[in-house]
Amino acid sequence: MITVVGTGTGTPADPDLLAGAALVVGGRRHLDAVALPEGAERVVLGPLAPALDTVAEYVGKELPVVVLASGDPGFFGIVRALAERFGAGLLDVRPGVSSVATAFARIGLPWDDAVVVSAHGRELRTAVNVCRARPKVAVLTGPGAGPAELGAALPGDRVLVVASALGDPERERVERVTAAEAAARDWGAAVSVVLCLDEARALGAVRTVAGVPAAPERWALQEDAFAHRDSMITKFEVRALALARLGPRLGDLVWDVGAGSGSVAVECARLGAAVVAVEKAADGVGRIRANARAHGVEVDVVHGAAPAALAGLADDPDAVFVGGGGRELPEVVAACARRARRTVVVAMAALDRVPAARAALTEAGFVCDGVLLQSSRLAPLPGDVTRLAATNPVFLLWGVRTPVSSEGVDQ
Repeated sequence: MITVVGTGTGTPADPDLLAGAALVVGGRRHLDAVALPEGAERVVLGPLAPALDTVAEYVGKELPVVVLASGDPGFFGIVRALAERFGAGLLDVRPGVSSVATAFARIGLPWDDAVVVSAHGRELRTAVNVCRARPKVAVLTGPGAGPAELGAALPGDRVLVVASALGDPERERVERVTAAEAAARDWGAAVSVVLCLDEARALGAVRTVAGVPAAPERWALQEDAFAHRDSMITKFEVRALALARLGPRLGDLVWDVGAGSGSVAVECARLGAAVVAVEKAADGVGRIRANARAHGVEVDVVHGAAPAALAGLADDPDAVFVGGGGRELPEVVAACARRARRTVVVAMAALDRVPAARAALTEAGFVCDGVLLQSSRLAPLPGDVTRLAATNPVFLLWGVRTPVSSEGVDQ
């Protein structure tokens, strides 16, 4: 049997669980905090594979093993690796209080509505995009992905709560800082977890399902769900296919370029993505912000004309929607294609623009496809009868750099 003991956030390891262990594995601070049984071998966790090989030797000899871990080892912890290697039936897991639960307890907030994302040994961009999209996020940090790096990538309205050495009566610190303050400091190696909060919405509503918010009941909303000017809005039929090709999800960054009313931007944000909307008209900027507020989502609005405005966007997007048209369209599509990691979708009313837009995508290495969308909506006529009212045809072109993954947010 492998006994996995969660400790380090205020829950000391029970000495009885260590009694008789032939091998004790854990981080140096965990091992230093306990008295090892006489004759037991001690392995300090560094690279995981060698430690698991040593555990395998003892398991093969049917000798008892104890693994010490932080907090709840089944929550982004070593239980996953042990279960994959040795089988869940061989594990006796004794969880402690997780660092996430402890950090939220320290600041007096519930966390059933928090999104938890790990940046430990993973790309920081996923955690950044989740923090940009959601008002309450816990980030499990790691080397090169700590409070400083997180703060440098986040907007200034976010508050970071940096919890260090949780459970250590002498070293524990819980500090509230701005994103800029976090970016300017060296936090060392004792950080347990970082909470990223939009404090105006940090308390949150009562939840039935914990964690990641449920997907919206509907998408491709009717045009009257958005403020717009003179019907200058991406129609819901076009928006439905555009969303299917963009595939916005939690952890993604999406650009809506030539955003107009921001209907595509808002829909992507409702589906969980972090979104940047680029719009050259000042009144359009105001409408996008109003539509985002009306739907309760975050959209970062940039006032400027593409492609020049795109140079000021620091982070490369996963997907880009390009609306509108004009002579600059090929240059805009090319600029987006150079930076998009997955997909670019272009909506055009003028078919004359299609060859140049397609060439811009293929020259950037995208595999292209497209469709001319023509729809007729039911419309009433006098006498309680119905006719078909045609909408303006729109050509939707999309380019895919690599096959779209079916996986969810990087865990």
